[in-house]
Amino acid sequence: MSGRGSRLIVVLALLIGAALALGTLFGESLFDAGQLVQAFTEPGSGPAEVLWQVRAPRVVTALTVGAALGLSGAVMQGLLRNPLADPAVLGVSAVAALGAALAIVGGAAATPGAVEVAAMFGAALAGGLLVLFSARVRSPEALILFGVAVSSFAGAATALIFNLSPSPIATAEVISWLLGSVQNRSWIDVAWVAPTVVVAGALAAFAAPGLRMLSLGEETARTSGLPMARLRLLALLAAALATGAAVAVAGVIGFVGLAAPHLVRATVRGDPGRVLLPSALAGGLILVVADLLARMTPTDQELKLGVFTALVGAPLFAIIAWRAAREWRL
Repeated sequence: MSGRGSRLIVVLALLIGAALALGTLFGESLFDAGQLVQAFTEPGSGPAEVLWQVRAPRVVTALTVGAALGLSGAVMQGLLRNPLADPAVLGVSAVAALGAALAIVGGAAATPGAVEVAAMFGAALAGGLLVLFSARVRSPEALILFGVAVSSFAGAATALIFNLSPSPIATAEVISWLLGSVQNRSWIDVAWVAPTVVVAGALAAFAAPGLRMLSLGEETARTSGLPMARLRLLALLAAALATGAAVAVAGVIGFVGLAAPHLVRATVRGDPGRVLLPSALAGGLILVVADLLARMTPTDQELKLGVFTALVGAPLFAIIAWRAAREWRL
């Protein structure tokens, strides 16, 4: 890692630490100094329960989910050599959402972990299809088209669930879940997503040399002597695992995986291998801050995190794209 890249990681880590502290200390209900002291000194008190059993797992879940989305976006943009690639491009998010929707409508939501398992199964299914397809077709354009087809089919199937759902309550639960949120998440949810993100990060690190070679062109990658087929497979698995874990715990949250790599890419000079860790950290920071702002926004009903990231993030990304376009013209 270069000097600039190392400094970026340190800065992001410090910002994440500050965001985690703010997300834990502040919320819809503000504590006075006495209540904060009580939260730190009396483990069984009400303020302690709110801080350590409600807010702390929520912000840590937001951090891990955002890191998963940022990592997945960076891997996909490197693998497909497309700056517009994000976790939704290959259909993993859509199939994971379909699995969760089937579990909710089928009445499995009352069973702890059932929706998460269904979403992870959907992500694994989509990842398996992508692996089989990529083993036969190496073109990134073809992989994108296949992903779009998978995503469209899964989206249509999810719409069919809405159409045929016998219970309006189940339909409302599916819609609420699909909008994305980390509200009411616990340390169990952190235990769901965190190990998977660590495994996905390790796979992405192993795939980094292949992503770096792909940035030089398909011919250069083919003659590099690296096991490109294996490295592509590792990259696909990393992206599918990270996306599946994020969707399983928080629902569908857009923009983060698309924007996080763009926010840090210039610092690492566009290196697809070096952008992975900063993208994960940036994604985690974005989602922690977005969740805090969604909680603090004075509305009668708390804004869903997926809605908030789209409302705030889309204009920001448009500004980033406009600045990038100006640089390309120069």
